[in-house]
Amino acid sequence: MEQHQKTRTLIAKRSLVFKGRKTSVSLEEEFWTALLEIARGDSLSISELVQQIDLDQNNPNLSSAIRVFLLRHIRERVVAGGSGPF
Repeated sequence: MEQHQKTRTLIAKRSLVFKGRKTSVSLEEEFWTALLEIARGDSLSISELVQQIDLDQNNPNLSSAIRVFLLRHIRERVVAGGSGPF
C-alpha cells in the first residue's frame, strides 16, 4: 500500500497598499508567485493588480478573491491556448 506524504504549503502574509491604506493579505507562496508574474506581465504593481481584482470580484474576503481571480485567469489561458504569464 502506498503511503502519501503530507506536504506543507507555506502561507505568507504580505503587506500592500489597498484602497489607500496598508493592509496584509495571507496567501500560499505559489499564489504570490503567480500574482507577481501576472502583475509584471501587465506592467502593474501587486497593489494595483489587487485593487483591480477587488473591483472585479464580488467577494468580501480579499484572499479568496485573489485565489478565484488566479483560477479564472489560468482557465482563460488554457481555453485560449495562450502563452505568457499564467
